[in-house]
Amino acid sequence: MTENPASNSSPNVRCEYTAAFLLLRLFLGLRTLMAGLEKFELNRSYSTENYSANMSRMATGISNNSMIPAWAAKAFALPLGYILVVLGLAVLLGVKSRVSLFLTGLLYIGLSFGLMAVQESEGVAWLSAQILMFAVALVLVRNEKFALWGDKAD
Repeated sequence: MTENPASNSSPNVRCEYTAAFLLLRLFLGLRTLMAGLEKFELNRSYSTENYSANMSRMATGISNNSMIPAWAAKAFALPLGYILVVLGLAVLLGVKSRVSLFLTGLLYIGLSFGLMAVQESEGVAWLSAQILMFAVALVLVRNEKFALWGDKAD
């Protein structure tokens, strides 16, 4: 019997999985980091004051246009930008990638829920594509080779 050259054990396939995971990790980390940083922006200026105003406005808009109570919208919105920045950096740099990817995926599910509550279908579609990418990254994470603080080997 001849072995299939494209089997999962060949070095070329492992290298391709490593490259695929690296591309996903870099994209998802940058996307999450930028999503967090944009929460601090208002009129091309970045500050914590802008952040507070932006997130309060977001929480009020969600609670006014959905069944989500104001206290829940604020509890989610107020730390959101900081969490996105921290998780974005963790994913980007490869800090405990399994945990970082999973937590970021959960956060994106929370964001999707908020958009579902206000019937923002286009935003939900964009976030669902990113959630799918997080799921694929979690499947490929065992192929991680370039990480600042990697997970234990399988």
